[in-house]
Amino acid sequence: MKWNVKSSSILLVVLVLLFQTACNNLENTQDNINPNSSRTTSDTTTETLVTEQPAEQAIARSEQSDTSPTNNREELQTMLHPYDDIRAFPNKEGIFNENEYSSKDIATFTFNCGTVLKGNEKLQEEVMNNGKDPGLGIRELHQEGLTGKGINVAIIDQNLLLHHPEFDGKIAEYYDTGCEMEENSGSMHAPAVTSILVGNTIGVAPDAKVYFAAAPSWLGDAEFYAKGLYWIIEQNKKLPEGEKIRVVSVSAAPSGDGTLFTENLNMWDEAVLAAQDEGILVLDCRDNEETGIIAPAFYDPENPNNVSLCTGGFPTSTYVIPASQIGVPTSYRTVAEEYWEGSPSYQYTGQGGLSWGIPYAAGVLALGWQVNPALDKDEIVQILFETCTIADDGSNIINPTKFIDTIKRTMK
Repeated sequence: MKWNVKSSSILLVVLVLLFQTACNNLENTQDNINPNSSRTTSDTTTETLVTEQPAEQAIARSEQSDTSPTNNREELQTMLHPYDDIRAFPNKEGIFNENEYSSKDIATFTFNCGTVLKGNEKLQEEVMNNGKDPGLGIRELHQEGLTGKGINVAIIDQNLLLHHPEFDGKIAEYYDTGCEMEENSGSMHAPAVTSILVGNTIGVAPDAKVYFAAAPSWLGDAEFYAKGLYWIIEQNKKLPEGEKIRVVSVSAAPSGDGTLFTENLNMWDEAVLAAQDEGILVLDCRDNEETGIIAPAFYDPENPNNVSLCTGGFPTSTYVIPASQIGVPTSYRTVAEEYWEGSPSYQYTGQGGLSWGIPYAAGVLALGWQVNPALDKDEIVQILFETCTIADDGSNIINPTKFIDTIKRTMK
């Protein structure tokens, strides 16, 4: 892969002005995204850093850190550890010799197309490809013609480059609430969640259309998220009946207990109420009985379509999903990646956080609305709960096939 290198002056500014903020927030972020989990900082997953600056910040962090075995070349001479982040960046080598890792741990790593695991390149490629399968019977539903066609959804996330092959042409409208990033720069988070929702090879609802509002989560100001949601509401008012925006996927907690946002939290709460009054379902990461109904889970990588083999929580920190929430598989997952315009790629996450679960659930709902567009947001959520499977560990797990079958019966 050919990597585009950011200018040293911009990187220096990022290092000086932004790195300290990311370091201060890193240890607390995952607990905010998953308030039900009693996790330690060692369990923190890479994709839930909702308060870090995209692109340049990720590179700066990888260059500066000297505590992680994946960034310390001396320690790499011994062994990588399971669930290590070994993604390659322009200034971070991602090439590892066979004596530096165990092949049995490859499925647990977080890596991208720039990573090279010498001696196991084919296995690495296989893991990456397997991670593109949404699991839980989603691809079988696609074969039936259930792809979210005709359904409009929305996402609020970090800034997005619009032409990744996974979702090129699927962004109906794009609005920047104030990210103030360079036009040709992207983020890690935004292409990932977008590909999970509507990606060609990754997505749960690949034919749905997305109204995308970009918000600077790293500022910790919920006003930008509220601004994005009000924009979505206004776009929705312009759409004719039958083409309304059904659900907004928000992989962040702009308010509520444990939030990392520090300003204008009430503005998010007010915007959510306004969206709900318009019949729009909002899914976010708050500990909220109406919007925070999704919890992280993970499937058996050897049997990704067996719902009963899903487990609540994370591979390194399991827990039972309660009846008030629905577990959605966030591990093991391949997602789209594009930091710089014209350099589309993929990253595989051996342990994904709740951020990956919100767009997955939104995609399943889009498939349901394709079957019966007459269902309102409350009715379809009720069916989503009623059709959950109780997994072997007792967790409440989303069951897309049973969900769709039940909705089909509402049409008779």
